[in-house]
Amino acid sequence: MHFDLSAYLQRIAFSGPVQTDVATLHALTRAHTQAIAFENIDVLLGRGISLERSDIFDKLVLKRHGGYCFEQNILLQTVLEHLGFEVMPLGGRVRLGYDSRAQMPARTHLFLKIRGSDCDWITDVGFGSYSLTTALRLEPDVIQQTPHGQRRFECVHGRWFQQARVEGRWLDLYEFNPDLPMYESDQKVANWYTQTHADTHFTYRLSVAIATDKGRAALLNKRVRLVDQGRTREFELSSAAQLGELLYEVFGLCRQNEVKALWKKIK
Repeated sequence: MHFDLSAYLQRIAFSGPVQTDVATLHALTRAHTQAIAFENIDVLLGRGISLERSDIFDKLVLKRHGGYCFEQNILLQTVLEHLGFEVMPLGGRVRLGYDSRAQMPARTHLFLKIRGSDCDWITDVGFGSYSLTTALRLEPDVIQQTPHGQRRFECVHGRWFQQARVEGRWLDLYEFNPDLPMYESDQKVANWYTQTHADTHFTYRLSVAIATDKGRAALLNKRVRLVDQGRTREFELSSAAQLGELLYEVFGLCRQNEVKALWKKIK
């Protein structure tokens, strides 16, 4: 497909230098996560999620909608490859909600490994409220500061875990194998499962998230959580009109024609 880099950069409000270097990788990761909301609106409304790059570009860039991990990270992969980066898509087993590492969730999350001159890097613009706002060096047991909190990788008997520092403890986000690509065929199967199976929360729960300069914003069904400079405000939506206003003003999503249908889906 012909890729319009200028349209993407305009979409994420990025005006800095664009080169094949780590500084650009960091900057694009942050700008993307702060401009393109993570959301599952189409899944919740029963629409299919296409992984064709042209369809993703049309949806996230031209129509200015958001998307979930496959859409978000395939778009960023397309950008990085266009710029000359060497990118490997990886698959993750999401560990949020699991108490024990003995439990083995499905490998349904997509994120990216980027080859650097002296080390490999991980970036992930499609993990909801935990989406990265800077790339991470793929090194175990090193605390890495990001604009939105601390991260680290832990490697235990060959099993890699990305973790976030949350309320004084390290929380497993997902498990992965840094040497095992998530091929397009695997992505298609995982995407089909994620958008159709009753076990996946995307099929029955509205989830929207975006990073901001000073924090994050998240919506889970009717529950809103706004974090600004460490201060948290939470409240519940009371009407479809309020939902539409929030989607537009906080998450940058103009989906007014779908608000009534969405409101009927959420509790």
